[in-house]
Amino acid sequence: MLDKIFNSPFSVGVETLFLLIVLVAMEAVLAADNAIALATLTRTLQHPTLERRALNIGLGLAYVFRILLIVGATWVVQFWQFELAGALYLLWLVWQYFTTAEADSGKPIQARSLWQIIPLIALTDLAFSLDSVTTAIAISQELWLIILGGTIGVIALRFLAGLFIRWLQEFTHLEDAGYLAVALVGLRLLLRVASPDLVPPEWMMVSLIAVLFVWGFSKRIQLPLQNSPNASKITEHEMGLNE
Repeated sequence: MLDKIFNSPFSVGVETLFLLIVLVAMEAVLAADNAIALATLTRTLQHPTLERRALNIGLGLAYVFRILLIVGATWVVQFWQFELAGALYLLWLVWQYFTTAEADSGKPIQARSLWQIIPLIALTDLAFSLDSVTTAIAISQELWLIILGGTIGVIALRFLAGLFIRWLQEFTHLEDAGYLAVALVGLRLLLRVASPDLVPPEWMMVSLIAVLFVWGFSKRIQLPLQNSPNASKITEHEMGLNE
């Protein structure tokens, strides 16, 4: 039965649809830690309008970088320096977060300007894309299919990052869990450079990240009473994100 399907005139369409579903599912799985990293960077603006603008512009720029990475992937993978740079950048983000959180009791630092955050969003997505694009190329050699999967992934990432910005205000451990997940991705990239044989399989990475997010969503933040000034600010911020 399967032979008849794949040998039929519609075999290319069936196989292409299957590969597209696999690529989109992979992007969705790999987007969670990316989304929370972008959300925590964006949340430092502390203003819903600026946060939306930063995500839109930053991910637009990130999309251009991602397409360039996909097109030049066969050339990029020949140079381990790219993966090393991506790994060090992600680990630097994690180090900066935990050292800053320790110094400031975990309170987010407000960024100086919108244009500080936009390049960080683009660079962070690019660093994550080094892993996802390599995986996508291993699944399919069709350039247009990988680009389509990446496009759907960036769109999903935009909405997921918006959700995480709201969830970061509701769950105590979520931000820490997100940065620990980012650290795992950075360490995985570093291992691919230093010793490829020691790189954990994809299922193990997904399982570890899932455990971290279960912990991240395990405890809600005790919100202030509705008649307090802080409660009003939180409500206004959530309403702004939903507009």
